[in-house]
Amino acid sequence: MKNILIHAADDMGMATRIESALTIGRRFGAHLSFLISSPYQQFIAADPFGGVYLAKEQLAQAQIADAELEKRLRAELEREDVPWDIAVADGAALSTMALAATLADLAIVSLGAADQRGRRASTIAADLALTVPIPVLALPAEASPIDLDAPMMVAWNGSPQAASALRAGVALMRDARAVTLVTVGDDDGRVAAEDALRYMSRHGVHGELRHEAKGMDAPEEVLVRVAGEIGAGLIVMGAFGRTRLRETLFGGVTRFMLDVAPAPLLLVH
Repeated sequence: MKNILIHAADDMGMATRIESALTIGRRFGAHLSFLISSPYQQFIAADPFGGVYLAKEQLAQAQIADAELEKRLRAELEREDVPWDIAVADGAALSTMALAATLADLAIVSLGAADQRGRRASTIAADLALTVPIPVLALPAEASPIDLDAPMMVAWNGSPQAASALRAGVALMRDARAVTLVTVGDDDGRVAAEDALRYMSRHGVHGELRHEAKGMDAPEEVLVRVAGEIGAGLIVMGAFGRTRLRETLFGGVTRFMLDVAPAPLLLVH
């Protein structure tokens, strides 16, 4: 895990993304790449008669805001002991991050802030996890930066997505105080939980299996409860979904976890 891509934006989750990236960068000796996405095309408009107009004042303001963000980032990162770079890309965050992720090992983004009901609006994390071939670390905006020594939880259902998430996340688990692999209900997946534990063990991660019976609560509600009980600092899980007309429709578990995640999520499709 040597190349880490971070979504850079002037939002409430930026500080958590920076600190989490620095934590992982120091632990793995990684290079941090911060990407500011600027969809300048939104300032170009066309009229019904074929004319094209540029909203020059709004474009100039957006460029100034990007320059100020880059300046603040540089000032903060110059005090750190991790190699880094900052790039500004013309385009929406999803498309620019997806392109930059081609040669990255991990992408770091934020989940939206929770509302009064504890729910979050859809964020870049949702679509990015289904778009890029690398793990996506999705951080709750209001949460503390990732703690690689905290207990970690793996949501396991024997699917290829869960296996991909486990392979991607095993490096982050090596220093965790405890790792719990959680199954809910009957294990009807392709790969048994015991095989997953053996895979982890060969990577120096000695996990504990926790099987939860399927009762009145939905599987996603069980996962949130268990994560709270073990004090999980990271939840590793496969991302399920499909794309239709550029709208991501997630399976119940993934959608629920994106909405109410009690800890950072490591998502792999």
